[in-house]
Amino acid sequence: MEVTELSIDQISEDAVLGGQVKIRQPQNGCRAAIDPVLLAAAVPAKPGQRIVDAGAGVGTAGLCLAARVKGLSITAVELNPALAQLATENGTLNAVEMTVVQGDISKPLPDVLPGAFDHVMTNPPYLPEHHGHPSLSPLKRAATHECDTGIDDWIGFAHSALKNKGTLTLIYRADRLDTVMPALTPRFGDIGIFPLWPKAAESDQGVQEAKRVIVSARKGVASPVRMLSGLVLHETDGGFTPQAERILRGEKGVVI
Repeated sequence: MEVTELSIDQISEDAVLGGQVKIRQPQNGCRAAIDPVLLAAAVPAKPGQRIVDAGAGVGTAGLCLAARVKGLSITAVELNPALAQLATENGTLNAVEMTVVQGDISKPLPDVLPGAFDHVMTNPPYLPEHHGHPSLSPLKRAATHECDTGIDDWIGFAHSALKNKGTLTLIYRADRLDTVMPALTPRFGDIGIFPLWPKAAESDQGVQEAKRVIVSARKGVASPVRMLSGLVLHETDGGFTPQAERILRGEKGVVI
């Protein structure tokens, strides 16, 4: 059953980006981790540009981007009405003028006109609908498992919203990159793949696998795919690496 509203005792107020951004979010089920912060850090936005955050949740990624780049026009699109309401409240809480649209990215949205935006950013559901053991929380299940919309729908939405040569930035599971590329390549070029390595590998560990990737792509260009060195998130002791810490505190961005 869809969660349409949350009571005060179901909401917490937390801080991200080294305390620069405050977010009100559900206490259980659908909480912001580092993915939206890393996503926002990778968007190559400039002051005055128009941004869509697709599947915005409570607006974390858009607010992190607004903290790093001033003077943006941000539109946050979120299907769930309870999360959309929190995104609206979070815009006010952070003094960011963010337009929140409660709607389905697979359907026309009056506030998201085709070809009107410089950048689209998204952290879409990354697991097939019946993969594994979906969470009992409707909010978390919707954030992690595809239901009526798959990755092709998210990328199609971005292509429609973007201006020519506009940029799509998404964060996704590395082991599902094979589903992302077929959806991207007919529509986008200059595709950059930025792996997120869980931790620094010790000399006797051999090859380690990335768990997430940030993917950047541009509409209407034909440059080849680029594989980048990426970012190591954690030291062997579990703490963040200095590079990751600077990004998560909003001191630097990610260049793809």
